[in-house]
Amino acid sequence: MELIKPGININFVGQRGKAFVVSGLLILMAIVSLIWHGGPNYGIDFAGGILMQVRFKAPTDPAAIKEALKPVGMANSLVQSFGEEKDNEFLIRDEQKDLKLQGLADRVRNTLKATYGAGNYEVRRVEMVGPKVGKDLREKALLAIFFAILFISVYISGRFEAKWMLSVIMAGVLGIVTFMVFTLFAGAGIVWLIVVALVVTVGLCWLLKLRYALGAIVALIHDVTVTVGVFSILDKEFTLATVAALLTIIGYSLNDTIIVYDRIRENLKKAGKAPLDITINSSVNQTLSRTILTSGTTLAVLLCLYILGGGVIQDFALALLIGVVVGTYSSIFVASPVLLLLPEGKPTVALKKKPGAKVAAKRAAPQPEPAPQPSPAVEAAQKARPAKAASAKKRKKKKGKKKKKKRR
Repeated sequence: MELIKPGININFVGQRGKAFVVSGLLILMAIVSLIWHGGPNYGIDFAGGILMQVRFKAPTDPAAIKEALKPVGMANSLVQSFGEEKDNEFLIRDEQKDLKLQGLADRVRNTLKATYGAGNYEVRRVEMVGPKVGKDLREKALLAIFFAILFISVYISGRFEAKWMLSVIMAGVLGIVTFMVFTLFAGAGIVWLIVVALVVTVGLCWLLKLRYALGAIVALIHDVTVTVGVFSILDKEFTLATVAALLTIIGYSLNDTIIVYDRIRENLKKAGKAPLDITINSSVNQTLSRTILTSGTTLAVLLCLYILGGGVIQDFALALLIGVVVGTYSSIFVASPVLLLLPEGKPTVALKKKPGAKVAAKRAAPQPEPAPQPSPAVEAAQKARPAKAASAKKRKKKKGKKKKKKRR
């Protein structure tokens, strides 16, 4: 099944300048939003505290719920409507670090019972995480995203450029730098550690001429940053489900990028002296039908999940929706054109093979000296000899004929 006819030639690579500007603006907006909000809006999983989902039979409002929670010290809790308005469902969230979590859920139930009466409310969900556990989960989630990108860069370098040794060197240098930064600047936080590590990774890919790895890493950083930025702009919670969505986005975007890279590598072997930008553009066009079909069907499923899945899974589906769109865009307009940014032209597809022992022995063996060439005068004399011999034969034949005539 093909939605796009074979032979189409849309100039994607020619529009890379505009695409880079759009991507830069999106990343800038994400960074500004994160700075404005003081970082991501961490959920209970990462920030610690208590989260309760309560459904009331009669209509009520957040102010009345906060008033009912005063006896348990949760008057300053964040109370917001959840789902449709007719459901009378609310999320109660409190991140106080000095809040005693032991037995807190039972105390909240009792105070709601005293205010609204037994049977007039239903506690549908309770999540409680201590501040230390939340911090540990946050660091591990960020490290999971970082190591996923790192190991992907090592795989891409070996898979497409046959440079496994350079990939191992890059991983070793990155590990040493990360350890030094973590040791010297332990109080800087895990976020700055990951930022430094990613900058070092991109720099190593540039210096070691790992073109495919550089394109894949830049595209993955682009996808994760834009998705987190959209969540920050929409003031959505950053939870463990969101981290799972980000890891899924990394895998999905990488899969799409690998398909395009495979076609580029195949076409480079056939292209000869064709310019690299033309080869990349034709490769992207050749995989365009597959990209649209895959992304379209995935988006259809995620859209149904977002609309019909309910409030609990809505943020997860939203993150995937954003990630699939951004990942498809980056595979076409970011990952592939980045191959053109390195100073050298054509990427190295495979290492040059060293000559075998037999070939080396032949090259090392002494070659026989060429025979001396005769001088021009000798060559002219050699050419003239056959002609003189032929003329002498003709003369002998004529003399023989004359003698026969005289005898007659």
